[in-house]
Amino acid sequence: MPHSVTPAPPPAPAPLPVSAPPPLHHLPAPPPRLALPTGAALLLVPLLAGLLLRTGERPFFQGLDDSWADAARGSSTGPATEFALWLDHLGGPLGLLLPLLLTCGLCLYGRWRSALFVLATAVLANILVALPLKQLVGRPRPPHTWVLVNDGSYPSGQVFSAVALVVAVAVVAMPPRARRWWWLFGAGYGAAMMWSRTWLHTQWLTDTFGGALAGAGACLLLWRAFARLLKTEAERAAADTLWL
Repeated sequence: MPHSVTPAPPPAPAPLPVSAPPPLHHLPAPPPRLALPTGAALLLVPLLAGLLLRTGERPFFQGLDDSWADAARGSSTGPATEFALWLDHLGGPLGLLLPLLLTCGLCLYGRWRSALFVLATAVLANILVALPLKQLVGRPRPPHTWVLVNDGSYPSGQVFSAVALVVAVAVVAMPPRARRWWWLFGAGYGAAMMWSRTWLHTQWLTDTFGGALAGAGACLLLWRAFARLLKTEAERAAADTLWL
């Protein structure tokens, strides 16, 4: 008898292609790898300095503050003072208006996650970090300030806000190439704000450093805390599904 031929099994269906996740958009930027420990360390330094000031004894850095204050004794009129006063206005009401405008603009483009990040870093962080630390320390202002200020010199709220605004804009609005130049501009802007506070005799030099470190530390911690939301927005921006 002839042998029966067993039919060959049908070929297995080809596996369906696995759709790759959409590539990340360049905005908003992901946080640096060491954002959490770096931010905590930057925030710890001004906190420890504030506790040292709270003891009421003369801190070891008061000599530096006195020397800088003596060196900054210039004229209350002139181009330098006009520039310092302009920065004082920029760090005052405009320092709150600018991040609010940026928040609204991001919401109009469907980027509510970035808007929340800007609101947290550039507005709420000052209220929840800088102001409580200022009240906790209660450091007196330098004598004979040139502009009207409230109580509490340490840390500098205006420097804190300036650093926070620079970081917020870098994360949500600056593409990678422009971000490198923005960091340089931000460093210059922060240094100018620090100088203006001491030139107007509103704060000691270490108050400005405390504000800068606290602002940078708080921003890094919030950047890390918002990392998942910002990554989701970057993926949606790459897939053009921000409004979905």
